[in-house]
Amino acid sequence: MGKITGFIEYDRVAPTREEAKTRVKHYGEFLNELPAEELNRQAARCMDCGVPFCQTGCPLGNVIPEFNDAVYKGEWQEAADILLSTNNFPEFTGRICPAPCESACVLGINKSPVSIEEIEKHIIEIAFAKGFIKAKVPLIRTGKKVAVIGSGPAGLAAAAQLNKVGHEVTIFERDDAPGGLLRYGIPDFKLEKNIIDRRVDLLKEEGIIFKCNANVGENVEISTLLRDFNAIVLAGGSTIPRDLPIPGREAKGVHYAMDFLKQQNKRVAERDVVVEDIMATGKNVIVIGGGDTGSDCIGTSNRHGAKSVTQFEIMPMPPTARNEHMPWPNYPMILKNTSSHEEGAQRAWSINTKNFIADENGNLKALKVVTVEWEIDANGRPTKFNEVAGTEKDLPCELVLLAMGFLHPQKEGLIEKLGVELDNRGNVKASEHSYQTNIAKIFAAGDVRRGQSLVVWAISEGREAARKVDEYLMGSTKLTSKDAIAYA
Repeated sequence: MGKITGFIEYDRVAPTREEAKTRVKHYGEFLNELPAEELNRQAARCMDCGVPFCQTGCPLGNVIPEFNDAVYKGEWQEAADILLSTNNFPEFTGRICPAPCESACVLGINKSPVSIEEIEKHIIEIAFAKGFIKAKVPLIRTGKKVAVIGSGPAGLAAAAQLNKVGHEVTIFERDDAPGGLLRYGIPDFKLEKNIIDRRVDLLKEEGIIFKCNANVGENVEISTLLRDFNAIVLAGGSTIPRDLPIPGREAKGVHYAMDFLKQQNKRVAERDVVVEDIMATGKNVIVIGGGDTGSDCIGTSNRHGAKSVTQFEIMPMPPTARNEHMPWPNYPMILKNTSSHEEGAQRAWSINTKNFIADENGNLKALKVVTVEWEIDANGRPTKFNEVAGTEKDLPCELVLLAMGFLHPQKEGLIEKLGVELDNRGNVKASEHSYQTNIAKIFAAGDVRRGQSLVVWAISEGREAARKVDEYLMGSTKLTSKDAIAYA
């Protein structure tokens, strides 16, 4: 343990940010690095609690107290080794993970939790800067070939782990560049794409083959994969967005959030946008949906120069702190103010959209909305809403972005042609024990299996699925489970 009294002596300090009025003029990341002395103090706050609930809060089982101790001592190689033993891509999770580990931090019971996510980001960035991160090409190849379909965090993690033990891995990605939602969903101001490119280049050096513009089931024959590969991992994500099928849905100006975000990421990357531009410039924008995707739409709309940005959520406003229904160390569903909210947006809860209103040319001009009142059960959960009389009104709006989450993976094409079974939610059916579908050589990992979730869960799923694929191919595996703490 570093400094026994560190959690008493030091308060949590967050990195400084570029001011909102200047950062909305560009799409780069805007968080500054913590100075070395402050980073040392933040690591010293880890309190030797005895039972590290932070590790159970993390879907990857990151060995958090140990890497905090290494950071406190300035042992960066050791810190990186510990972190990378459980997390293939801390440069991603250190930027875009909601940090369930911090919600489970013991210090967080009555003080601000340890800055685990920020420390994680610094560990990997310092490790890259110091040259600790190098390609590790397997010395022995097994002769087994694995196809990974999808290059999001689940697919990349599965591929990295399978390559590590000597299998020949090919990733098939239907977009023009690897990364999945990391590439074409998360805005550049949260995750600059050179961070993805740096990792992909490393994976290529290690022997993983990437095939982009490869839509399996369309321009890549499924029969070829079934014939040429010993195992297949489905990691295509949950890509069908939740719609809002109300009157006026066909109005020009109503779009899915991901179409909007993907376009902007392509513009930043100077890649062609092959469909009609969706721009917020000079428009009254309403974002329907209160999660992270909605927040990303706010930040992007402000950078476009929207006239106004408003975010609606049909659910009631969350509490600002834990209550009796959200005891520690469970992840609390509390009010979240993101950097995009700081940049300017009106927010409203318990709002139901009744219909979209178009002008004579079919262009969206307003929304008809109504305030609702929720009935709350004994566990504090909203169960049913009723409209509040006299609250119906029309709001001027030229662009609506639907950010209400995702339902399930796309079934047309690959999944239907493969004939894999689906669960009652429309996800690929594969148990958490085996990650294996009803077709023996086909496995599933990430959102395609568990439904819409977090990047940290996707990485965890990819790692665990890789273990099961390796067992299937070799009879046993040397890959470490998240349930077994070990240093690679």
